[in-house]
Amino acid sequence: MQKIIIDDEFRFLLPTLENKVYVELEEDIIQNGCRDALVLWNGILIDGYNRYSICFKHNIPFKTIDMEFSSREDVLIWIIKNQIMRRNLTPIQLTHFRGVHYRAEKKSRGGSKEKSIRQNDVLKMSTSKQLAENYKVSPSTIDRDAKAANVIDAIGESSPEAKRMILAGDTKIDRKTLKELSTMSTDKLSVIGKLIEDGTFQKADYKKDQTKIIKEPVNHNLGKANELETLINKITSNFYINFQELKKFKASAEVKKTLRNHIDMLEEIYLQI
Repeated sequence: MQKIIIDDEFRFLLPTLENKVYVELEEDIIQNGCRDALVLWNGILIDGYNRYSICFKHNIPFKTIDMEFSSREDVLIWIIKNQIMRRNLTPIQLTHFRGVHYRAEKKSRGGSKEKSIRQNDVLKMSTSKQLAENYKVSPSTIDRDAKAANVIDAIGESSPEAKRMILAGDTKIDRKTLKELSTMSTDKLSVIGKLIEDGTFQKADYKKDQTKIIKEPVNHNLGKANELETLINKITSNFYINFQELKKFKASAEVKKTLRNHIDMLEEIYLQI
């Protein structure tokens, strides 16, 4: 079987198939073979990941088509356009695609740190306007999509599963929430990714006053170890979010207060066990 290279950036850009749809595709390929060719760029798979995994699993032969692109950004743009044409995307998936498209388009046009701020602003506006016309939305929507995509990808750096959950709609995070999260630091987004992954993220967590620890009600029914672990992880994660914010301002009094509240909550749990 031909050796195929899997690129994580390209692979995780695509929405995950629902299990039922994947099973139906698998049954069809087993019965009828892989009728559609896989698409490659320099040996890297850029279209047909599900078909490839099924063929590899069952040792089913497949055909490939090689395409030429001048850069990774051009590949990303092709994947996005191809997916939008073929799939019925959810609003948050479409937001992510438009945001990644904006980022790739901007980079392919030569946006760099060496350019002046004025030149970057002009480039940003022209890119937003062009994509807005292509997608039939406003330029401001494209700018918001770019920020949302940055949040999703930043979360995905620390937790690929959290990114998958966001794009699959397996968490309550929507486009409005992504906009609010776009002002957060990478460290805080990393913590939020872990909260999403273990199912403890709540929208109220990041809306609280960041100079105060989030007071969590103590669960008196701690018979199961996993319940205790979830509660401790949530309290600790909330403390970490607040602590990272407080460090910027060197507010020692608030740091001590936050730490004291954190210790008190853990001690309260300890006394109830």
